[in-house]
Amino acid sequence: MDQGSVTRRRALIAGATLFAAPYVWTRPARAAGQVVIRNPGGAWSDTQKKYIYDPFTKETGIEVVIVPSTLTKMLAMVKSGNTELDVADAGLDGLVELDKAGALAPIEYGAWKYADANDVPEEYRTARTVGMALYATVLGYNKNTFPNNSQPKGWAEFWDAQKFPGARMLEDMAGGTPNLEFALIADGVPMDKIFPIDIDRAFKSMSRVKPYIKKFWDTGALSAQMLADRDVVLGSIWNGRLFAVASKGAPVAVDWNENMLQVQGYGVFKNAPNIKNAQLYVDYAMTAKAQVGMPKELNYGPTNKKVFDMLTAAEKADLPGSPENMKKAFIQDVNWWSDNRAKVNAIWSKWILS
Repeated sequence: MDQGSVTRRRALIAGATLFAAPYVWTRPARAAGQVVIRNPGGAWSDTQKKYIYDPFTKETGIEVVIVPSTLTKMLAMVKSGNTELDVADAGLDGLVELDKAGALAPIEYGAWKYADANDVPEEYRTARTVGMALYATVLGYNKNTFPNNSQPKGWAEFWDAQKFPGARMLEDMAGGTPNLEFALIADGVPMDKIFPIDIDRAFKSMSRVKPYIKKFWDTGALSAQMLADRDVVLGSIWNGRLFAVASKGAPVAVDWNENMLQVQGYGVFKNAPNIKNAQLYVDYAMTAKAQVGMPKELNYGPTNKKVFDMLTAAEKADLPGSPENMKKAFIQDVNWWSDNRAKVNAIWSKWILS
């Protein structure tokens, strides 16, 4: 989840960006006609309001109440048994943590009346979470340094600092997850064989490129600024962040080879005060008409495949998960990261200082 001017990514977890929003709770007056949603705010919230919240309220009469919250606060809320939220709008990695805590109810796919679950590929659906938007960590580059399509075509060439000289950046552990996946690709591992990650092999590969890394970035804003200011000429970056600065004139672009897809999704709290409204909201939000705003305004890919029929070729060209870019992508395994984050963090803390 940075979404350019929005979030993600991961603005997402104690390693991510989406959960970095401050916890502010003003308990609204409860009514049968409400659904309370955790939302990271910013442009993401504005787009959701325009394309999902307001149309949903018009269709159903159910008011959407937006509440910012951190993952820590949501987990504490669940542990206390005082569930004040109905829906979590968050990165899949955060939803996995909520699910592990027993916080989430099954998604009632069989009861959907607005959306068709078959329009959402299985890789974006689990029993208790459903993906509603896609973003990607991509290879970003400076077009002045690499004009006329002369940039590295994937991570093996990114690792080749002799053939493609220039300062580089990669993601820090504090940004969410360090780019171990790209390190393995650079070392010859096929995209469909990345997980489970061979941690030792990944760090050995990272050590080879480390001398050329000017900065390991920990926020989406920092990565975009470094690339836009030409502090670095190559780097991993969330696609939304790159397109945000490109739209303001920065000479930056994406090479989509070997991009890593990440998922923003929904989870319904099993003890939600308005659980029926929550399930109905998720149903509505998964329709093509509800999802079309994200690719049009935020460079987020939809999970409902019918949305692509509503977009121009130019709009699809720069979208994560589009039919063409999907051929060059793999999906990050957030379950692996949930199980191994502490181990990787311990190794990273020593490696980064070596």
